[in-house]
Amino acid sequence: MAGTDHDISTLNSLIATTIDSVDGYTEAAKEDTSYTARFTANAAERRAIATQLQAEVARLGGEPQDDGTALAGAHRMFLNLKATLTGHDDKAIVNEVEAGEDHIKAKFEDALDDRELSPGVRDTIEACYTSVKRGHDEMRDLKHSLQGAN
Repeated sequence: MAGTDHDISTLNSLIATTIDSVDGYTEAAKEDTSYTARFTANAAERRAIATQLQAEVARLGGEPQDDGTALAGAHRMFLNLKATLTGHDDKAIVNEVEAGEDHIKAKFEDALDDRELSPGVRDTIEACYTSVKRGHDEMRDLKHSLQGAN
């Protein structure tokens, strides 16, 4: 049963981080940048990942996480403050979103490195990671393209 508890704990940690990502994209979309549609689409994709992870927790008999982390609330406040101070600068907002992407990608990679996960849970995390990595790479590339622009 310790294996199941570990699987549930790992999944719930990823759910919280994924909800943070949904919230981050939702906040970024409110800033009315050139990337609002992209941020909204990414938020929806992350919402689907959170739902998939929550279903896996429920399948294992656990109570799925349904909220983000306290740290993310502070990050969202920082994103709002930074957007206000920079006059809703696209580059500053993309930089903040990309920092959040680095965080979620690292969390999923750490989970995949966990040798104690059951094979079915690892498969679920790997399937979700494909989407997370794609979103991360998209924001990384966008950040780099904006750094080259004035």
